[in-house]
Amino acid sequence: MERKEIAEKYQWKVSDLFASDEAWEKEFQAVEKEYGAIDTSVFENKLGDKATLLKCLSLNYEVAGRMEKLYIYAHLRHDEDVRDSFTTSALARITSLFSKVFSQFAFIDPQLTALDEGTLQSFIADPDFSEHDYKLKKLVESKAHVLSEKEEKLLALGSDVFGGFQDVFMMLDNANLNLPKATFKGEEVQMSHGLYGVVLHTGDREERKEWFEKYYDSYIKLIDAITQTYYGNVKKNVLYKTVRNYNSCLEMALDEEDVKPIVYENLIKATHDALPTMHEYISVRKKVLKQEQHVYDLYVPLVEDADMSLPFDEAYALVVKGLGALGKEYQSLLEKAKAERWIDVYENEGKRNGAYSAGAYNSPHPYVLLNYQPTTNDIFTIAHEMGHALHTYKSTHAQPQAKASYTIFLAEIASTVNEVLLLKYLYKESQDKNLKKYLLNYYMDTIRATLFRQTQFAEFEQKAHEKVENGEALTKESLSELYYALNKQYYGESLCHDERIAYEWARIPHFYNAFYVYKYATGIISAISIVKRILTEGESAVKDYFEFLSSGGCSDPVSILKKAGVDLEKEQPFKVAMQEFKDTLEEFKSLLED
Repeated sequence: MERKEIAEKYQWKVSDLFASDEAWEKEFQAVEKEYGAIDTSVFENKLGDKATLLKCLSLNYEVAGRMEKLYIYAHLRHDEDVRDSFTTSALARITSLFSKVFSQFAFIDPQLTALDEGTLQSFIADPDFSEHDYKLKKLVESKAHVLSEKEEKLLALGSDVFGGFQDVFMMLDNANLNLPKATFKGEEVQMSHGLYGVVLHTGDREERKEWFEKYYDSYIKLIDAITQTYYGNVKKNVLYKTVRNYNSCLEMALDEEDVKPIVYENLIKATHDALPTMHEYISVRKKVLKQEQHVYDLYVPLVEDADMSLPFDEAYALVVKGLGALGKEYQSLLEKAKAERWIDVYENEGKRNGAYSAGAYNSPHPYVLLNYQPTTNDIFTIAHEMGHALHTYKSTHAQPQAKASYTIFLAEIASTVNEVLLLKYLYKESQDKNLKKYLLNYYMDTIRATLFRQTQFAEFEQKAHEKVENGEALTKESLSELYYALNKQYYGESLCHDERIAYEWARIPHFYNAFYVYKYATGIISAISIVKRILTEGESAVKDYFEFLSSGGCSDPVSILKKAGVDLEKEQPFKVAMQEFKDTLEEFKSLLED
């Protein structure tokens, strides 16, 4: 379908940003002229003066606000049709200008950090710096890990070299993997990363086995190169943690988002304690599917033919109703988003696939891209992406620009809260036993993939880094043995642990951004606790949750989460999530027996 064939009400209204491409071009040229060669020398080495610092920070955010708005428009227009030459050029031009302009402001953090602590503390206490106090507090705390100006310059000069390991992996993973052909739906087709996931979910058993074996055989052929690439990346992390005086790579990575290692430790401990429930879940899968469970069987749904095939308008109305526990204000915002065309709903020729939410501080509202199909999964996608959108909306309307953006640590919580609330609503309202089983299966698989699987990844990363921190070399044998042992520990004896799964570590791109994946797990854990509070405590819990949604990045993420009643530095929310998984499994088993 061509875009012009889609009714206007199902297309996002980018004219809320700029009236036309010509208006965007006019603003781009104005920004390029004003800031393309901005003179920042008037600020450099003078940030200890209050007036100078305030003026510098104000200019920085003024530039950022205008450029973000330009970027969002170009990004949205490009994704409407990636073949369009104007939008492709516009996106490249604004991205290039972003890099050029903000390189001129790169002096701010190093020079602020170099100020004596007394000066920084005086700024923090000054009401005129209330918009920037959290940023300044983080700089004070980071001083112990900042080197001399000469040493910092050397590290900066080496950043391109040190950052190259991910680029090497991506080249190996995409250009050199040489995936073969395999059978799918009775035909021989070219394997790809995306199609591999489709086959694991929908292919028959022989197809899944063939794809699993051929897929991992391709990685095994490159395992020596991948091992050295990953080992180099870990050694780079160990180098940084050593010169920056951190106790571990884990502590260093978490410090970047102002999170304490106790959160990571709580996650792994709670997951270990809940492994018997995961092992039982695998046993239930064997029983339902009436066959042994191999690694390549884990994505097969236990319940079929339960899709809710709804047109978009009905699906959206269902989401609004399903999120009624969040109150009329939240439902009104959802209706406002649809009425004011924040959402691009349907596929069209050239449109980017997938789904996302995007926004900027100076944007009147966030935007959501969908490629809606009438399936249950896509109904949940509406809820998920609108969770992101309303989190952004609430934060940008409540916080000053410097505090409006929330961290990645918090990013998946609101979206998951919406999914869990919708699922519980559908389950409660449905009289269809098959749909009920489908929803419980969907929930358990979400927890398995988002909580248990990501924690397994997180534990692998921690152990691999500890090996190098303790002077041990990483080899293909040691990494694969470590991963295979973890896979056995996490899934138990009811799963047939195919030997090739030992090499799964070699295909995970997130491992080149160390200690990132645990955030998926803490996100769903936080969401489950928030939903439990909302459904049991009602209005008071919703009020706390709205305060969380409105907090942006005003403080460290763990403190922001505490506003919603979730303290990840304690064991309670982790226990709540693990009990939720166990209760869901028991409910599913009871439906099997009816």
